[in-house]
Amino acid sequence: MKRSPFFVLLLGLIFLSETGHLRADDDFGFGSDTVSGDGEDFGFSGGTSSASSSSFTPGFSGVKINGEISAELLGFTDDFETADKIKQGRLGDVFTGVLNFSTSGSAADAVINLNLAPVFDGSASLLSIDEAYVRAYFGPVNIEGGIRKLTWGRADSFGPLDVVNPLDYTDLTKISDPINVKIGRPLAHVSWGIGNFSKLEGVFVPSFRGHRVAMSDRWVPSQIKEITSMVPSLTAGLKADLRQNPSITSSQLADILGSLNNWQNNFNILNYYQQYKEGLEYAQAGLRFTTTIGSSDLGLQYYYGRIPRPALSIRLDKYLESFDPENILSMDYNSYHQIGVDYARVIAGFNIRAEAAANITEDIEGDRGDVYNPSAAWSLGFDRDVIGGINVNLQAAESIRLFHDKIGKDSLVIDTEDGKNLTSTRLTLIISKKFFRDRLECKTLGLWDIEEEGFLIMPSVIWSKNDVSVELSGGIFGGEKDSELGQYRNNCFVKAVLAYRF
Repeated sequence: MKRSPFFVLLLGLIFLSETGHLRADDDFGFGSDTVSGDGEDFGFSGGTSSASSSSFTPGFSGVKINGEISAELLGFTDDFETADKIKQGRLGDVFTGVLNFSTSGSAADAVINLNLAPVFDGSASLLSIDEAYVRAYFGPVNIEGGIRKLTWGRADSFGPLDVVNPLDYTDLTKISDPINVKIGRPLAHVSWGIGNFSKLEGVFVPSFRGHRVAMSDRWVPSQIKEITSMVPSLTAGLKADLRQNPSITSSQLADILGSLNNWQNNFNILNYYQQYKEGLEYAQAGLRFTTTIGSSDLGLQYYYGRIPRPALSIRLDKYLESFDPENILSMDYNSYHQIGVDYARVIAGFNIRAEAAANITEDIEGDRGDVYNPSAAWSLGFDRDVIGGINVNLQAAESIRLFHDKIGKDSLVIDTEDGKNLTSTRLTLIISKKFFRDRLECKTLGLWDIEEEGFLIMPSVIWSKNDVSVELSGGIFGGEKDSELGQYRNNCFVKAVLAYRF
């Protein structure tokens, strides 16, 4: 009996699923609301690490498998400060990998990319799905459906137009690879090639999830800790105000104070987070048009979706209406409209890339505490080989909050943007140089948040020969302790990786 490539692929996945439960990423969190990635052409873009260009066809014609197997040792410098810490320190789970499957029919392709990242304490499965989708061809029209990572915009790193996929912030040792921190989402994607130089795309995402952040261990963001730590002082203030309210009887006061005590004692920030938002109310959709005019690449897009960072605010007005403590803290993912343009061109040897966007939320007057203000965002970057074959890649990205002076005007609502700067600007710099016929590469990544005064520096040395590579890298966090990057200044690390790509 003749077996089709699709049938062989299905059998392979059933076999793999017996060795560990296949799971889609389903944790939950928030962080920066700009996302990025790299590459959406057919192949294996979107895997945990980039797949090699070579592949082999084992056993059955039409099914291609490639990927990467890595042995990794990761150590944090604060684990080696004292003898006791050294004894209790860990060097990670050593093994990681990627398996990429693809098969092609006469008018369709199918791709499944799997991450192999076992945690050897039994708390996680062996496999997780990074991408899994089918693409069908109808002349100039391609239709895709499944779990997918898409890249919109032209920025190399975390541009304002790349809004389809949320990001994973549970391990910032991987932040140097934008496509690696993207989370694949179930979606339908259609692209229509118009002539030789233009393309129209449409995407529909039927459900929503926000950025993922750690809820325990060393990568928990400061926002999570701050919300939990302020609950006792918040309830103390409410109790004082309630005792001075003459309209509340003594019996009512006893009941209200009891409910407040119970809420404080059992407070868990996870109760206010939902991993996913289902239903058409949280569906997202967008259109993107790209074309080439002369030597310039241009793009125009519209996207309706949800900001992947939740708006968290304290609603004292809602509490005073009902005296229900569950109304004190408000959390939701705000809807917004984005209109954006992008531009790319080579000018005097510089590969120039620029993006600009207007993000329009429901708070069009800027005075709602539970909704983010509208904002404008832009990015500008270039890359070029300079003296001695050194490659420099520099990008600046900024978000500018509109109606900033209206924040905090309502005394009964603690605004989700209280205390934030008018602008948020990040510089990303990558300097690299290759030696010995490209076998040895020295590279340094730097991130600097100007207003927050936080930074990350990640130097690395990579030696590669054929399909094997050895990498030694590190990360240095620093700056203000309440900044997005500086809050992790105790998480400086060193990493060694031996990888085989096939």
